Amino acid sequence: MALGRSLLLRCPACGERRVRRTYFDFAHSCPACGLRFDRGESDYWIGGFMLNFVVGELIAVAFFLGAILLTWPDVPWSWVLYGSIVPAALGPALAYPFSRNLWFALDLIFRPAEPHEYVEPLA
Repeated sequence: MALGRSLLLRCPACGERRVRRTYFDFAHSCPACGLRFDRGESDYWIGGFMLNFVVGELIAVAFFLGAILLTWPDVPWSWVLYGSIVPAALGPALAYPFSRNLWFALDLIFRPAEPHEYVEPLA
């Protein structure tokens, strides 16, 4: 459940939709359940950044392989090579909110939230 909610960009704990301020910026805490999205460690989001990098580069690899398969046997190698730069650059930006929220959900599965990680809900 938590993983599915996180991939829909909702709070992994309660499913609230209003967890992002902008595409790249998450709220400090969930407005419904009050769970803080920062778990306190200074290097907490490094795992999320790693997940984002992997997902973003998988997007580029999928584009590269898809372009090869669609144009086989006469592959325009220079177009495929230079064309894969765009998804390699945009992939991590597009995947960022999903990977960050997924990392948070995975962390909640392995380290359930404790009472001190909640603030008074806004709603």
